[in-house]
Amino acid sequence: MYFVSVILLLLAFPAASIVAETLMRHGAVDVIFLVGKWFVFWAVGVRLFIAGARQVLQPQFTAEEIFAIKDTASYAIVREIGFGNLSMGALGLVTLARPDWLVPAAIVGGLYYGLAGFGHVFRGARDFNGRTAMISDLAMLVVLSAFVASRFW
Repeated sequence: MYFVSVILLLLAFPAASIVAETLMRHGAVDVIFLVGKWFVFWAVGVRLFIAGARQVLQPQFTAEEIFAIKDTASYAIVREIGFGNLSMGALGLVTLARPDWLVPAAIVGGLYYGLAGFGHVFRGARDFNGRTAMISDLAMLVVLSAFVASRFW
C-alpha cells in the first residue's frame, strides 16, 4: 500500500493534473509553472499532510515500517515529525488558492524531501519501504529544486 500511495501521489496524480490543466487551457502554457503547481500540491500538500496525519494517529507505521524501530518509545518522536509534516502539508495545500506561495512551499518541501532522502542514504535504506522512501524523497528534491531554480533564472 505504501508503494502504491507513493506512485500515485508523487507521479500519477501530478502528471494527470498537469496534462488535464494543459488540455483545458487555450494558448501558451507555462509547463514549468504547472509542474511546480501540481507537484507542490500533491507531493508537498497532499502527501505530507496525509503522512503527518498518519504519523500523529498511527506512529507505529513510520517507526516500524520506514525506520525499522520496534520500540514504542519512538512513537512520541514520530508524532513530532507528524506535526511538522501536517504543517508543511497545509502550506502545500494552500498554494492552489495562493499561487504566490508556490516557491516558498517548494523550497520548504524540497529541503525536507532532500534532507530526508539523504538521511535514508546515510542510514542505509535496508528494505523495500526504506528504499522507496529514499528514492521518492530524492526525486522530489530534484523536481522541486528545478521548479524553484526556474523561478529565479
